[in-house]
Amino acid sequence: MTAVVPADAAAAEMTDRSVRLRKPAMDRRTQALLDAPLVPLLLRLAAPNILLMLAQSATGLIETYFVGKLGTDALAGVSIVFPGVMLMQMISAGSMGGGISASVARALGGGRADDAASLVWHALVINGVLGLVCTAAVLTFGPELYRALGGSDATLHAALAYSNVIYAGAILLWLMNALASVIRGTGNMLVPGAVICGGALLLIPISPALIFGWGPFPRMGVSGGATALVGYYLVGIVVLAAYLWGGLGVVRPGFRVRLRTRLFMAILRIGALASTTSIQTNLTIMLTTGMVGAFGPAALAGFGTGSRLEYLMVPIAFGVGGPLVAIVGTNIGAGQGPRALHAAWIGGAIGFALTEAVGIAAAVFPRAWLSLFDSDPAMIQTGSQYLRIVGPCYGFFGLGLVLYFASQGAGRLGWPVAAQFFRLMVAGAGSLIALRLGGGLTSVFVMIGVALAVFGLTVAASIASGSWSGRRAA
Repeated sequence: MTAVVPADAAAAEMTDRSVRLRKPAMDRRTQALLDAPLVPLLLRLAAPNILLMLAQSATGLIETYFVGKLGTDALAGVSIVFPGVMLMQMISAGSMGGGISASVARALGGGRADDAASLVWHALVINGVLGLVCTAAVLTFGPELYRALGGSDATLHAALAYSNVIYAGAILLWLMNALASVIRGTGNMLVPGAVICGGALLLIPISPALIFGWGPFPRMGVSGGATALVGYYLVGIVVLAAYLWGGLGVVRPGFRVRLRTRLFMAILRIGALASTTSIQTNLTIMLTTGMVGAFGPAALAGFGTGSRLEYLMVPIAFGVGGPLVAIVGTNIGAGQGPRALHAAWIGGAIGFALTEAVGIAAAVFPRAWLSLFDSDPAMIQTGSQYLRIVGPCYGFFGLGLVLYFASQGAGRLGWPVAAQFFRLMVAGAGSLIALRLGGGLTSVFVMIGVALAVFGLTVAASIASGSWSGRRAA
């Protein structure tokens, strides 16, 4: 007997079949972001990404280690330049980079492969312009900035020697991170990470060779470390561009492009707002650095070296958050909001656990970190005091950063930006008030720790209360 299929069921089956036929074929990596079990997926993407982001941080730590051999003044000089360099890194890779990755992920999740390819050129234009702006601003106003942060005499001389080289080649950092962000937006964390890891390995011999003048290399002092970094950025651009234009990735940009306002806005809508968070993060560090600088070069070096471990939390959080931008963005683009939210909470828990573990270890064994860079007793004392007070709050910083990256993928950055502003107010204004009341360095460090907790808890509470609901980003 032949089965009789009701007309409405038959129509539904035909409609479903036609939808499947019209649905553009997706790369298997994109499909995995939409379908694979979340915990194994996130761990698989995050584990190598964390290791490779730590390798990127090692590029700065390597030169800091060798610069420390030049003396406390050299270390203090590089310390006051470091927040600005990290600001460029955070905006180019994390803020604008997050906007690039999220835009590419949503385009792929929505089946718009042509838009994803065109976004490569739009990303290069945006980051290239911003890189040139950074160069012009710091080469013009650098001396005034570093004096305001406590630099003088030999410390200021070292800061300018390092800064002038880094910012002369700033556009290379911005372009390298634009290309890396495109590739991360496809769910591929290994290729950008491999470039970063390879660069760290190259810097191990090249940086000290240029700083101390080993073999045929000239002795360049602190500017040698900066020169090695700029060379690394250039090599990174060449490798990442060869990968994309060689047709090896999900996104294949080609050599002809028509720039469109719509695609610029897709990146800037997320990246510009996210940049305010990075600016506030580094402004917080700069303000507190200026306050600590009043206590002398040794205190400045100790605080700067200790706070570098706080900066190390950024690549750890980005190691988890980078995959989340792709996972959340792709699922939002495909209309799978609940799965995107679930992924964010899993990532937030992982980020908290990792950064809190580092913070507790630093609080218990501060000298193990600080003695890597200098042996000055006053420097060790200040840095140890900072790590014992602020280290236990690192977990909240990691939680907030991971959820911030997830919010980039969702296109919902209002509360993360507000949370960073609250952090700035607590750390900056709170520290200033504490000093006016005679609290000393201890009170400054307490306010920094409280500010980290405020940041992380505010972002988490906003997502828990439904800040991602409403019209999804395009």
